[in-house]
Amino acid sequence: MKGKINNKRVLITGASKGLGSVCAKEFADRGARLMISGRNVKKLEELRQTFPDPDSHRVFAGDLTCPEICKDLVGQAMNFLGGFDVIVHVAGGGYGFRDPLLTWDQMNTLFKVNIASAAEINRLAIPEMVKKQSGYVVHVGSIASQEATGSVGYNTVKSALAAYVRGLGRDLASSGVIITGILPGAFYAPNNAWRRLEANEPEVVQDFIQKNLPRKKIAEAEEIVPLILFLSSDSASMMSGSCVPIDAGEGKAYAV
Repeated sequence: MKGKINNKRVLITGASKGLGSVCAKEFADRGARLMISGRNVKKLEELRQTFPDPDSHRVFAGDLTCPEICKDLVGQAMNFLGGFDVIVHVAGGGYGFRDPLLTWDQMNTLFKVNIASAAEINRLAIPEMVKKQSGYVVHVGSIASQEATGSVGYNTVKSALAAYVRGLGRDLASSGVIITGILPGAFYAPNNAWRRLEANEPEVVQDFIQKNLPRKKIAEAEEIVPLILFLSSDSASMMSGSCVPIDAGEGKAYAV
């Protein structure tokens, strides 16, 4: 896989922590050139400094729920990278909204963070990929796309994201641009929701593990990255529109 990633021009959102940071480090170690995006410029810069040849990469800090910020990100990435070979949309989450009767603003926030920002970046970046008839766009969803494992808001927007991937992938299948999604189960990553929950309520995490995880352990982000690498490579030529579960048996739904 290393040779298939070397020198690829890659944009990764949600890279200041969690799976995004792990994914960015792996791409950089394999020779990709990166534009990494997140909200925390200090963490992004700290991450960049861990890369081989840090000057070959750039960071962008901003709130991608604003379309003008998305436009600025794509513009800066285009200027620096000269185009896109891979886009990995990791930014997202449930924002801790647990009340099932969400407010208008809460639902709007979840929609913008999990779907609209990715869709806007795609709208701006994919035409260049279509023009050269090559590109890979990977969206990080959740097994909550298929079954109601999370909060109402999280289930809803992740289901919508899967529908977006399926529809866009189908429409672009003949263009040479491969649109995909992954559907992870529970996993640990630096400062992600599971790490924070483990620190604050370890008994809740242990109860979840015993009741829901056949392996009796929560996955590590590093176990998910190989699937993202595959979907970012020429080997993924038949994957357009696919949302691939990666949950170590946590999910119980048959339909994919």
